[in-house]
Amino acid sequence: MAKTKDSLQALKMQAANEVNVPLKQSGYNGDLTAKQVGSVGGQMVRKMIENYENGTMR
Repeated sequence: MAKTKDSLQALKMQAANEVNVPLKQSGYNGDLTAKQVGSVGGQMVRKMIENYENGTMR
């Protein structure tokens, strides 16, 4: 379970970097707008779909 949680955290940070959202790995992120958070979530979904289609998702 910890491996899955770490993998999702890494994916979230990668997605935030790709859409230029200043997401902090730990601590308070309440200063982000809903649009920024939605951009990160949307990018995560795109990456998960891409990984599934490429057969790299377990």
